[in-house]
Amino acid sequence: MTVTIQNDQLIATIAEAGAELISLKSKETNIEYIWQGNPEFWGRHAPVLFPFVGKLKENRYEYQGKTYSMGQHGFARDMDFAVINQGAESVSLSLKSTAETKKSYPFDFELVITYELGGEGITTHYQVENTGKEEMFFAIGGHPAFNVPLEEGLTFEDYYMAFSPQKSRLRLPLDGPYIDLDQRTLGQTNTNLALNRQLFEQDALIYETKGLNAFSIRSEKSCHSVTLSYKEMPYVGIWSPYPKEAPFVCIEPWCGIADTLIATGNLIEKYGINQLAANELFQTKYSITVS
Repeated sequence: MTVTIQNDQLIATIAEAGAELISLKSKETNIEYIWQGNPEFWGRHAPVLFPFVGKLKENRYEYQGKTYSMGQHGFARDMDFAVINQGAESVSLSLKSTAETKKSYPFDFELVITYELGGEGITTHYQVENTGKEEMFFAIGGHPAFNVPLEEGLTFEDYYMAFSPQKSRLRLPLDGPYIDLDQRTLGQTNTNLALNRQLFEQDALIYETKGLNAFSIRSEKSCHSVTLSYKEMPYVGIWSPYPKEAPFVCIEPWCGIADTLIATGNLIEKYGINQLAANELFQTKYSITVS
C-alpha cells in the first residue's frame, strides 16, 4: 500500500512498507527526483535506517550479557508501518516494538516518520519514543537515492556535488564495511566535487557534520537540481554502487554510524550510538528541496 501527498509544486508517494519515500515528482516538469529502485543496481529508494545505521561487526552486538543478531541498517526498512495521520500535504506513519522485534532489539519503542511537503521540497521528520522502563540505545538515519542524471541528454559525469557551508569536514574512511578511525582525515568539501565512478571505489564517502549543512547535486548544463539539508545530524554518507554505472547518488543523513574496526560489540560502547531515557522523545529531521 502507498500514500500520496501533494501541494502546488510536488507529488510525493510513500510506501507503508518501510515508511519509504518512493517518489518525488515535479508537477511542472514531471521530473522524478527519487531513484526508482531498479534491482539491477539497487532495489530501494529512500529506506529508513533504524535501530542501527551501517553494519555491526559479525552482524551482532551484546547488551546486558546477551548477544543479539541484526543485519545492516536495522529492521525498520523491511517492516510495515501504520498510517496514523494523513492530510493533503503530510502523512505520519508509526512502527512499534513487538515480541518479534525484541528478539533482535530488546527495547520498547515507537518510531514515527512524518513526511511534510512545503513549497519546493519535502521534510522527513523522525521521532523515536522510548516506551520502556529502561534507557534505550539506538541509531537512525536516512538513505534517499536521487536520480543522476535528472533529465535526458545529460550524463552522470555532467553533475557535481556542492557543499554548504564550503569548508573542510572530517572524513571517516571505511575499511570494508567498518569505520577506520585511525585513518580519519580532512575531506575536501570546501569546494565542489565532480561526480565520477571512482569517487565510490572505496564505498561511501562519510563525513562528520555539525550545525546547518546542505548537500546539492547540480549540473552546469541544467537548471534542475536537488539539495538535502539538516541541522542536527552528526554524519552524512554519499554513495553510489561501484563499479556499477548506477544512475543515482545517495545523500544519507545519519544519527549513528557503522561499527568501527575496533568495536567491542558492547552496545553501550558503540561509536555514535544515541541514548534515550524511559518515556523520553528523540526528534530530528532533514529536508529535500528541488528545482
